[in-house]
Amino acid sequence: MPMIDVYAAAGTFSDPHALARTLADTLKVIEQVPDIPMFRANTAAFVHDLPAGAMSNVDGDSDHVRVQVLTNAGALDRPKQLAVVERFTDLVAEAAGDPSLAQRTWVLLTEAVEGGWGLGGHANTNDELVAAARAQIAELRAAAAAAENA
Repeated sequence: MPMIDVYAAAGTFSDPHALARTLADTLKVIEQVPDIPMFRANTAAFVHDLPAGAMSNVDGDSDHVRVQVLTNAGALDRPKQLAVVERFTDLVAEAAGDPSLAQRTWVLLTEAVEGGWGLGGHANTNDELVAAARAQIAELRAAAAAAENA
């Protein structure tokens, strides 16, 4: 259940909600998690508009974007890391309508420590998250089977 934070100067994106939804869905696809309510409801992106002057590089430029992706430990192997960085960079530049923004977009991948992933008031381990996902998949299959037999 990753969390994505995008930080950019106010007005960088004409439709921040669409960008947030696209980033969340893209990460869910790259991670290759099952398309179940648990993952759909808890993979989210937040677009933060920064006021003028709230960010700068060494040269004083403030036209960069920072994307931080927080996942549970081990969720992204190397090919998935590369895919997230490449795809998110492209999506940010596209959403801003500025292809050159790809050169000024930073994507940071961060993993929560084991047990450092809270959901529903509980700090989950990876094993607990997997068990919860499997339980939800079993419930969905049972409900589908019951509906078929009705």
